[in-house]
Amino acid sequence: MKQVTTARYATATALALAMGAALTLAASPAAAQSADKEKCYGVALKGKNDCAAGPGTTCAGTSIRDYQGNAWKYVPAGTCEKTPSPTSPTGFGQLKEFKEKKA
Repeated sequence: MKQVTTARYATATALALAMGAALTLAASPAAAQSADKEKCYGVALKGKNDCAAGPGTTCAGTSIRDYQGNAWKYVPAGTCEKTPSPTSPTGFGQLKEFKEKKA
């Protein structure tokens, strides 16, 4: 009986450690920002954003429509404002959130 209890505790501990590791990795942005990347709003496709996309969303992959003005994606530095965005007031990605125009 003692072996069964010990095995259950070992299994439960291993599962808890695995879950903890998975949650830690999930909390980290998939593409860590570096000097050669910048956040670009309005260029992500539905469900393809990098981390939070405004109210009602939590993190990566939670944008609800293409070119959402409060959803961002990492792009190479210096390319955001040259990347097309049909909902942006300028027609290109923005370095800050924006109110979308009709596409």
